[in-house]
Amino acid sequence: MFPSTYICSPFQLFLSHEHHIANEKKARFVVYLSAVVMVGEIGLGISTNSKALLADGWHMAAHVMAIGLTWFAYSFARKHESNPKFKHGTGKIFAIAGYTSAIILTIVAFLLIAESLQPLIGSHHHEIDFVTALKMACLGLVVNGISAFVLHHKEEHRDHNIHAAYLHVLADLVTSLAAIVALTIGYFTGVEWLDAVSGILSAIVIGNWSIRLAARSGRDILDYQTDDAHQGHHH
Repeated sequence: MFPSTYICSPFQLFLSHEHHIANEKKARFVVYLSAVVMVGEIGLGISTNSKALLADGWHMAAHVMAIGLTWFAYSFARKHESNPKFKHGTGKIFAIAGYTSAIILTIVAFLLIAESLQPLIGSHHHEIDFVTALKMACLGLVVNGISAFVLHHKEEHRDHNIHAAYLHVLADLVTSLAAIVALTIGYFTGVEWLDAVSGILSAIVIGNWSIRLAARSGRDILDYQTDDAHQGHHH
């Protein structure tokens, strides 16, 4: 069954099954949509020498991989929900996927910092094509907004898998917004170092989210109960 070790009524199991099928479709849609933008952002980030746009593109690549992992988790749970070899069901695959996504996000955060530091500490100057980079960053923002709308659910915090996917989208929104602000200021003032700084600030935000997600999903993997949950269980 999907819900791990909990005992549910047939109606609850039906709702859980339908909920996960819906989330699987959402994840698949976001993967396809994000993959298209990922290719465009990385390609234009390289051709325009925009570190902010390139950072957004590489994060989008990790985003596609992580949301793909989310899609896989729902597909795996659906296909093996009646497999008797899984003694306690396939519910933990969601926490595992969420934890793995958090690790991917953390790695991406470090890579973004390293990439963004290069133009600040290096002596080689790269001229940025602000107009082209800004257009692509705006497109990325629109796509991330659509993805956030698709993945958002009032109960996403109960499902680490879909919550991880939602966090990836929010992280992309942050990097897209940061890139747009930096590129806009750079276009009107000629200040190019803001492009790199925006990448660093975005990486810090992403890293903070990923650490929190890793902690929450890690507790589920280890069946860790908070004091409040433990006391509630005995009452």
